[in-house]
Amino acid sequence: MERGVQDSATKGGGDPADAGKPRRRQARGERRIAQILEAAGRVFCTSGYTAASTNSIAREAGVSPGTLYQFFPNKEAIAVELGDVLLTRWRTTYGQALTPTHMDLPLPELLDTVLDPLITFNCENPAFPVLMHGSEIPGQVTEKHDALHSTLLTRVEEMLGSYLPEAPQAERTRTAEFAFALFMGGMDLILSHEGEEREAYIRELKTAMFRYLEPVVGDVLPRCPPRLESSAPDS
Repeated sequence: MERGVQDSATKGGGDPADAGKPRRRQARGERRIAQILEAAGRVFCTSGYTAASTNSIAREAGVSPGTLYQFFPNKEAIAVELGDVLLTRWRTTYGQALTPTHMDLPLPELLDTVLDPLITFNCENPAFPVLMHGSEIPGQVTEKHDALHSTLLTRVEEMLGSYLPEAPQAERTRTAEFAFALFMGGMDLILSHEGEEREAYIRELKTAMFRYLEPVVGDVLPRCPPRLESSAPDS
């Protein structure tokens, strides 16, 4: 999350009239804003959004509550800003993963190419699901997430349509939604484990995605080249 927060923090500016936005920034405060956002992400992950407080975020960031209030009027403003950072990174990540250049790959390679950056993003930004799916998250965050989610599903449907131009729209939508639900369910399991066990769950997710999608698009994708068996040299 650090890189995304730093990217956002260096932008500066902002309209002070925007609801839920931090107060107008000065260049010397950018690093402090990044520090607060990084701390907020950790607190949201460990305590949940509802139980988190500006005091706990300030303590995690190593600053006084007064310093925090110089940049953010309340917890909701912090969540909105952090949500914008994470959504921007998520948009960039899936935009790079779901590109036409990947569509001619065999299904196993396609899944690696698409899923690896999405999995990495979620593992590096554990605050993302906390902020996007909590019941008491500020509406601005959930609205932006829902819009981005819709865009992502549309992109997947378009990819399926290029593979299956004769398939009805309802079938493409159903397949895209189920594949995405399968991915999200797998991510919940991946994020709940660490180390080698996490890697094992990543492999399980890819296997499940392959077994679901192979009967749907396997016939129109190129096949992986057969592996050559090594033979002993003639004696």
